[in-house]
Amino acid sequence: MESQAQAKTLDLDLEAQAAAERLRTGRWAYRFVKRAFDVAFSAFVLVGFSWLFLIVAVAIKIDDPKGPVFFAQERVGRDGKTFRMHKFRSMCTDAEKRLAELQDLNEKDGPVFKIANDPRITRVGRVIRKLSIDELPQFINVLVGDMSVVGPRPPLPKEVEKYTQRQAQRLSIRGGLTCYWQTRRNRDSISFDEWVDLDLIYIKQCSVWADVKLIVQTVGVVLTAQGS
Repeated sequence: MESQAQAKTLDLDLEAQAAAERLRTGRWAYRFVKRAFDVAFSAFVLVGFSWLFLIVAVAIKIDDPKGPVFFAQERVGRDGKTFRMHKFRSMCTDAEKRLAELQDLNEKDGPVFKIANDPRITRVGRVIRKLSIDELPQFINVLVGDMSVVGPRPPLPKEVEKYTQRQAQRLSIRGGLTCYWQTRRNRDSISFDEWVDLDLIYIKQCSVWADVKLIVQTVGVVLTAQGS
């Protein structure tokens, strides 16, 4: 049974590697359509929801006047290239400094950190996270080409330092705003290896249809306030 699981994992790894190579060297039509959609959709969101950006910015400032509206953090993109990813600030200004004291409470395995009821999250932060509004500024990253609408979530450099060779495969394509993991109702209970499996499945299957399906599922997650 264990050998069958290992064989299945190896097959997925090889298929994902081959799919990533095809994306790198070919599949011009898909790459063009994907990038064109990224630019058009991100421009639409940034312009069409500018009023929401203003409301959220005011709410963050009222809740915590001394802190900035936006939070920028270094993330790792395709082929290990780093960039500054933008979010609406949902945590207190000293959140990074307080991470060490919370490390023992980490509820995730692998190199990622996540806990329920994180005490660093502000009052407004809890609302915008629940509605996934904190992610909206990432459409700036999509517009300039750091990210795509659909793709594996970009990790932190300190997480990537702990990656195995298999886990590092999720960096073989451009990271995204949403992915298979993001649309799972049980995503907080999924192990990191299962998360990697989902990313490799996307790399293997990536197509216009897969992207459309994930975007529709993501809209459902947002409308039902499944953010965390």
